[in-house]
Amino acid sequence: MLAIHAAGSISALARGLGLSQPSVSAWSRVPAERVVAVESFTGISRECLRPDIFGITTMIQAGPGMTRFEAEEVDETDQARADEYRLLATLLARPPSVEVLLAVAGIGGNPSPLGMAHIALGQAASRADEAGVGREYFNVFVGVGRGEVLPYASFYLTGFLHERPLARVREDLVRLGIERREGVHEPEDQLATLLEVMAGLIGGEFRAPVAEQKYFFERHLKPWAARCFADIQVAESAKFYRAVASVGRLWIEIESEAFELPE
Repeated sequence: MLAIHAAGSISALARGLGLSQPSVSAWSRVPAERVVAVESFTGISRECLRPDIFGITTMIQAGPGMTRFEAEEVDETDQARADEYRLLATLLARPPSVEVLLAVAGIGGNPSPLGMAHIALGQAASRADEAGVGREYFNVFVGVGRGEVLPYASFYLTGFLHERPLARVREDLVRLGIERREGVHEPEDQLATLLEVMAGLIGGEFRAPVAEQKYFFERHLKPWAARCFADIQVAESAKFYRAVASVGRLWIEIESEAFELPE
């Protein structure tokens, strides 16, 4: 864990935070409620400590007049869901920095299919380097002329870019009061952007009724996102991103099944 390395030892980190050593030893990652304190003590940014929470892709933002939910309004399950969407969005929006790779390398998991995919992602991050992943990202998503995979709803649903699916995304973002950040030029139907919107709807960054989660997911992600992740998995240049796509494909399947359950 980056924080332990920066502090010098588990005991030093525990003393600095006013916690017991066994409590800190039990952490698999810095708990969300301790991130600010750890950041203050170690000097490691919250984005590096918990990229799943604070590694915002900054492609979109709440429009004027929108307010964020208080943290206590988002329960533990929904926060975990938001974290999953945000992690995927962060890794797909741009090549990860060395700090993000180090943080992702610390991800663990349980014996479930998603947990094992998390473990594989952590292992892939531990073997990766920033320059290599940057080249991989370019080959898979950008390319000379075009990348191996075009992660846009319009392309997957119509075969062309900037088509009706993009217009539908823009209509719903306007309705929800969500704006593209200044300086961002990617079409809003990019996979990373749609995942970021889901993270915001679930985690409270965007104030909206709970029903909006299901509506937005089923309209803008369910019809094509799993296929896109499957294509990333078999892309010729994909190594690190094969592990990212494995997590993403499973997550879309899990969410699809969850939204089908009766309320």
